[in-house]
Amino acid sequence: MSAFEQAAKELLNRRKAGSAAPHLEESIRPTSIDDSLAIQSEMAKLETVNGWKCLLPLVEGKVVVAPIFNVQKGSVVELFEDKQVARVEPEICFILGKDLPARDKGYSEAEVIDSISSAHMALELMQSRFADNAGQTYYEDLADCMMNQGMFVGPEIDKAAAVSVKNISIIVTQNGEVRELDGVHPNGRAIEGVIWLVNYMSKRGINLQAGAAIITGSFKGIVNMAFDSEATVAYEGLGEYQVTFKRTA
Repeated sequence: MSAFEQAAKELLNRRKAGSAAPHLEESIRPTSIDDSLAIQSEMAKLETVNGWKCLLPLVEGKVVVAPIFNVQKGSVVELFEDKQVARVEPEICFILGKDLPARDKGYSEAEVIDSISSAHMALELMQSRFADNAGQTYYEDLADCMMNQGMFVGPEIDKAAAVSVKNISIIVTQNGEVRELDGVHPNGRAIEGVIWLVNYMSKRGINLQAGAAIITGSFKGIVNMAFDSEATVAYEGLGEYQVTFKRTA
């Protein structure tokens, strides 16, 4: 078994248990982006990829990209607690309506947007599988899908608005508390991450499949939510929904 396979199995075991552990043993620890993405690829051989997280890179030499194995819909979301709360990030999700096979010339912005069948309000479900004092590297975080434990896909919103939106006023209501959050996308437009992801993966020879749900960065970082109490999440001018967070058994 290769070091990449060993690392993938170790990280998947942590993911399934919801546990936080020390950084990876040196013999299986990634030391480059290519190592990290190779570990992700091994994980994808063992789990079904239902979506992706990405961000147009903000720092040279560091990418934000990872497969998502757990995509949920409906009025109840199950996730592991992290620091005794449900940690989520408010995002927009784009659903691919057609396959985007890897090709030499890549894809234009217009082609990527045309491939999107719908846009939705969404939450990235967050949890670190590394202990607070683990001292893990960026490459270990990347291999472990950068704190992602899943995605919640909410109601559909206008595609054209989702493609062009830069700022969103987010209102979160739970347990009688109303939080008004000024949402700003780190890339300007939320669509930028999708365009980057499609072409980055195409250059690496990776095909993106129809039906994949893609999130592209949080409008407000991590937002802590309570378990077992219905919450309303509203994006001003775009939509709203109700959801209850339950601890994964």
